Amino acid sequence: QVQLVESGGGLVQAGDSLRVSCAASGRTFSTYGMGWFRQAPGKERELVAGIRKLDGSAFYGDFVKGRFTISRDNAKNTVDLQMNSLKPEDTAVYYCAASSFSDVRARPDYWGKGTLVTVSS
Repeated sequence: QVQLVESGGGLVQAGDSLRVSCAASGRTFSTYGMGWFRQAPGKERELVAGIRKLDGSAFYGDFVKGRFTISRDNAKNTVDLQMNSLKPEDTAVYYCAASSFSDVRARPDYWGKGTLVTVSS
């Protein structure tokens, strides 16, 4: 069982940067593929970024276009998402997810409750 708690959301202006963090419980964090998803009002949840457990390689949603960076610290049981050049369309609830698969897209097994990011124009 893994519990995920997100933090760092808030209200920013277009063009600003924001860093959201996810803290995971348990002593097996390094055995999970991790990722960030988001869901905007009226839209489906979509992948923002993921980071594999085996080699730490990252992958991103097409809309990211080099603006975001995901990182994990297995010693601290955290996974962060650094978001730069934010746009109003990035406004959403951002969710942290963990998977027993290396690639979180295969099957997210655990979810956090989310943190709201609002980008004003």
